[in-house]
Amino acid sequence: MGFFSDFKASLMKGDVLSLATAVVIGGAFGKIVGSAVDDVIMPIVGLITGGIDFTTKFITLDGNSYADLAAAKTAGAAVITYGNLVQATINFVIIALFVFVILRAAEKAKKKEEVVVAAPAGPTQEELLTQIRDLLKK
Repeated sequence: MGFFSDFKASLMKGDVLSLATAVVIGGAFGKIVGSAVDDVIMPIVGLITGGIDFTTKFITLDGNSYADLAAAKTAGAAVITYGNLVQATINFVIIALFVFVILRAAEKAKKKEEVVVAAPAGPTQEELLTQIRDLLKK
């Protein structure tokens, strides 16, 4: 039973529990950011780019022309879906910007919480010497 007791002890350490909590919160945060990108930001990007859906952009390697990506895949053509790469890159940039803004706001809030507490002023050198002198007199 040594293995299981050691395993349980390692799981109950604060670091592992903090990591597990961070993973769960990160997953939820990922869904929020994904929704913000897909439901709010990408429609605006689509409006700016004239409604282009990058995920439908592709190049066939067999030299034939197909009406759309589904037709090319149905025909068994080898395709490079460069549009997916463009879409993923746009999503990454937007998500990175979103996370940067959140982290920057958290850092500013953290700095406000860190109020510099002045160290209590100790006695001056003269006061210490006076105390020593008084103790020596006693």
